[in-house]
Amino acid sequence: MDLNWRKSSYSGDPNGSCVEVAQPGPGVLVRDSKNSTGPVLAFSVVQWRAFLEALD
Repeated sequence: MDLNWRKSSYSGDPNGSCVEVAQPGPGVLVRDSKNSTGPVLAFSVVQWRAFLEALD
């Protein structure tokens, strides 16, 4: 399955340390932008929303 991975526009340097996110369905996947074939973290929508709210 091809996923549309996105990186924040606030990430600055394109070669810097960043994460990318994808929404393949009812959830969110997160990976290291420098290691696109490495491990992926999976979050439910509820978990992702709680994470984003904690950043505010």
